[in-house]
Amino acid sequence: MDPLTHGPRVRSDSMSSSASQGSRSKAVLRQRLSQLMTCIEDMSSDDEASVEVSRTLDEAFQLCGRFIPSDAFRIHVVTWNVASAEPPVDVTSLLQLDVQPPTDLYVIGLQEVNATPVRLISDLIVEDSWSHAFMDTLAPRGFVKVTSVRMQGLLLLVFAKQIHLPYIRDIRATYTRTGIFGYWGNKGGVSVRFSFYGHMVCFLNCHLAAHVNYALQRVDEFEYILETQEFDIPDTPQIRDHKLVFCFGDLNFRIADHGLHFLRSSINSGRLNLLWGKEQLLMMKKKEPFLQEFEEGPLNFKPTYKFDRNSDSYDTSGKKRKPAWTDRILWRIKPKVFPSDDDDDDEKSSISTNEEQDECPILVTQDKYTSDMSYGVSDHKPVLGTFTLELKKGFDTPLVHVSPLGVWSADQDALLTYSVQEDFMSSTWDWIGLYKVGFKSASDYETFVWVREKELPELNEVIQLSVEKDEVPLLGGHYVLGYYSTNMQSLIGLSPNFQILESKRAVMEGLVPEDINGVNK
Repeated sequence: MDPLTHGPRVRSDSMSSSASQGSRSKAVLRQRLSQLMTCIEDMSSDDEASVEVSRTLDEAFQLCGRFIPSDAFRIHVVTWNVASAEPPVDVTSLLQLDVQPPTDLYVIGLQEVNATPVRLISDLIVEDSWSHAFMDTLAPRGFVKVTSVRMQGLLLLVFAKQIHLPYIRDIRATYTRTGIFGYWGNKGGVSVRFSFYGHMVCFLNCHLAAHVNYALQRVDEFEYILETQEFDIPDTPQIRDHKLVFCFGDLNFRIADHGLHFLRSSINSGRLNLLWGKEQLLMMKKKEPFLQEFEEGPLNFKPTYKFDRNSDSYDTSGKKRKPAWTDRILWRIKPKVFPSDDDDDDEKSSISTNEEQDECPILVTQDKYTSDMSYGVSDHKPVLGTFTLELKKGFDTPLVHVSPLGVWSADQDALLTYSVQEDFMSSTWDWIGLYKVGFKSASDYETFVWVREKELPELNEVIQLSVEKDEVPLLGGHYVLGYYSTNMQSLIGLSPNFQILESKRAVMEGLVPEDINGVNK
């Protein structure tokens, strides 16, 4: 493992994105603690001091509680330009599956996935080989594909632990073309947004213009994507309206001015810091205000482009392209706006309302930012970023409660119940799917039933539905029921895992051996 990959953790939050608010909260806390020390010095007895310490610490903790969220989640982000290659046999190293604490969300952005016309048509019929590789690896570990979006060679995949699915709502995906004057999708961005426990998050996978002389065009393309992508969600119609945004991909920024010999010498000697001053994205951040809103960990890993395939050697072809940190992971906490003395009452009122709504701030800590040099199928190395997301849950109750009723087997019709726990925009196109434990996505059901068609349910009304026995799996196993909301495009209610008994018909049809006196026949 490269010792350079272990840099300091980078932390940001929805309060400290504004320096004034962060300093304000720290000043108040510092004042409380100073008062505590003064009081202790003036105390005449230990008992009196103990009471005062307890009271003041309680007040300090309450103050901290307004700013420090209570739940932590781990996000693992991967970006990789795969250069039209097929996936490697094993992607477990890329996903760092056994890391502790365990991951809650996997977000995988790929560029240059094979997008020949024949391949694209094939991928419309059955999912592409990269999606299958990740689903086959993650599903047995309890991760479900939340959604995906593809634009030619750009592919964005989001996976979540099954336990989080009912709290991922209002999923939307979109894309923006920037190749050939905006008409071709070989360059551009694809994005996914959703509400995660009530917090609005967005993930953007980009592939920007290539070549060292096009740094300004890359900045323009990035800003164009941020400004033009739209979602049909009133509160967060654009990317930067979200509380948290991750932007990653082959951003294609290069290292300017330095010659090839100096670049390789600095890399080989581990003096990467000598290259940062001429790294185009870092330079552009000093000039462009919108880029300054994005944060990035230190580039303490070797440039990830351009390598000979199946090698750790930089390009040895005749072109001898210069190494570069083309593959990056950035994130942005939505800045808070504070009223100025010149604001009128209406403006102050709207800003105050915005602050009141943000009673549940978020903290983001980048735990790791590195590349994985073990993969050689592409001329790029994949880049990984792991983050701890701390937040206070906006809700922790599923919108719908769904449950199996009685014994399930294919020898008889099966029953289930569901009830709506909170108002939401339900539809008669909603459905309840039967999933085998370890299912890959919402569409990976064994069978499904439509919700009640005649009228929408009342709150807490228990509705019973039946599943015909011919639709129930013949073989036994562990399953789960999931309520799929068409409007939210997500599973908003999951039953506990339950067992379907092996059917007598399974023996009759020869699917399992007959057991006679304890002996299989």
